[in-house]
Amino acid sequence: MGIYFIVLGIIVALVHYFFAEIALKTPDFIRLPGFVKYHLGKKIYKIALMSGILGLLGANLVFLIIGGSFLEVIFSPILGFGETFYTIIYFTLGSALIFLGVKAIGKVQLYGIVLLLISLIVLLIKTKDYIDFSGLSFYQDSSYLFMPYGVVLFSLWGLSLIPEAEEILGSKKYLLNKIIFASIFFSILVYIFFIFIVLGIMGDQTTPNFLVGLQDFLGRDITILVMFLAIITTFTSFISIGLTAKKILWYDMGVDKTTASTMTCFIPLLLLFLGFNNFIWVISIVGGIMLAIDGILVSIIYGKIGPLRMKFLIYPVILALVLGSIYEVVNFII
Repeated sequence: MGIYFIVLGIIVALVHYFFAEIALKTPDFIRLPGFVKYHLGKKIYKIALMSGILGLLGANLVFLIIGGSFLEVIFSPILGFGETFYTIIYFTLGSALIFLGVKAIGKVQLYGIVLLLISLIVLLIKTKDYIDFSGLSFYQDSSYLFMPYGVVLFSLWGLSLIPEAEEILGSKKYLLNKIIFASIFFSILVYIFFIFIVLGIMGDQTTPNFLVGLQDFLGRDITILVMFLAIITTFTSFISIGLTAKKILWYDMGVDKTTASTMTCFIPLLLLFLGFNNFIWVISIVGGIMLAIDGILVSIIYGKIGPLRMKFLIYPVILALVLGSIYEVVNFII
């Protein structure tokens, strides 16, 4: 799994670098579909709208799925009720903040990251005696070779936040690329560290919703601590992505603010109730197809306006994203 984070981390970093350069050369207060329309024209703009909106709303569907399950594990033994009830609570709180347009989300995310780091250190200290890789086996079936592609791509992707970061930086926009690379590098380290702990503890019994399964190994107290911090992290991401989707509908498509907020909040909930509740399946489709399309479009724009000496980088990036998307489509059909 580590090799996936390294290889895809390089690809993601390049796409984010491309987009940062594009954002710096394009008028503010538009998002990715607007950038595509500005540089590639109205026909390609329709593709960008589809992938951008579906990707963001699909991402928030992922956070609804896991957010409700985390809350259920924490509060159900105390208050009762099932996962649907806690999903509605998660949705209601997040949607209220999306409607209001939270301005302090950056600070909330920063505090969440600090708490997450503290929890990882506590987790390592508390679980060092449980970590054992001797009973862990690795599959040999080559048909599963690319299975983590969409999941890993999704976990490292932050493209939609680059215009937000550019606007926040104001006169210090020259720091944008440094922030991007530091963020991706930090994310890779945290993910590899967490994978090391989880596989060392759970081994072959690791499940897609491994945070829920950890309590069978570590007990309820430690697991609840980790889950609280996971909720903070996913919840702030839910709000950030929701605000970005809202702004695409509002800025780029001209939808009025209230309608944009309503669509952003309720479409993921509707999809969840329609049965799109398989965490791995949703995250693979969103990461492997929708986000990949965004990355390809960004690479094409960079090939048009980027410096000549750097344009050769777009070809391996586009090839990797196209092959990954084809794999996810074939895997979905089969």
